[in-house]
Amino acid sequence: MFNNLIKVFYVIKSLINKITYKDFGWFSYIRKPIYISNPKKISIGKKVAIWNGARIEAVKKYNNINFNPEIIIEDNVKIQQNFHCTCAKKVSIGKGTLITQNVGIFDIIHPYSDITISPAKQDINHKPVEIKANCSIGMNSVILPGTKLGPHTVVGANSVVNMQTEGYCVIAGSPAKIIKKYNFENNQWESFV
Repeated sequence: MFNNLIKVFYVIKSLINKITYKDFGWFSYIRKPIYISNPKKISIGKKVAIWNGARIEAVKKYNNINFNPEIIIEDNVKIQQNFHCTCAKKVSIGKGTLITQNVGIFDIIHPYSDITISPAKQDINHKPVEIKANCSIGMNSVILPGTKLGPHTVVGANSVVNMQTEGYCVIAGSPAKIIKKYNFENNQWESFV
């Protein structure tokens, strides 16, 4: 009986969120408090869990420049506390990915080209971010614009990532580098440290 009430609760919440977001999958939830801008630019798959303290921003306009952002969070993604994502182009997070506490994912940067203007007030640059299925992003890591992580990439805690991987690897550091990768020819892990 109690389990059925919980299911009904999540179905009702999903129906409400389907109106608010571009897409919102069944049995997904977002724990409050949270800040979300422009939810009609955000698609959330089925069975997604986003914990409290998240700040998810789809930037449609900055310094009188219009953008068409797209944030895609696929099925079964788990995002822990204090997640921050800012997007002006595209951020996609693949199925089954785990994002631990205090992670930031950004497809924008504030460049510092004009020394007479604060970097925070200069026009933003953007490059899409793509995280494929079944990745794991360690605590306190930052994913920068242009990053593409192949499937099953594990990012060590406290990493700053500005790279592309084919997947099936572990990356860590600031800047992040591949520290081990699975070799499918000999079915073994290869170390790069």
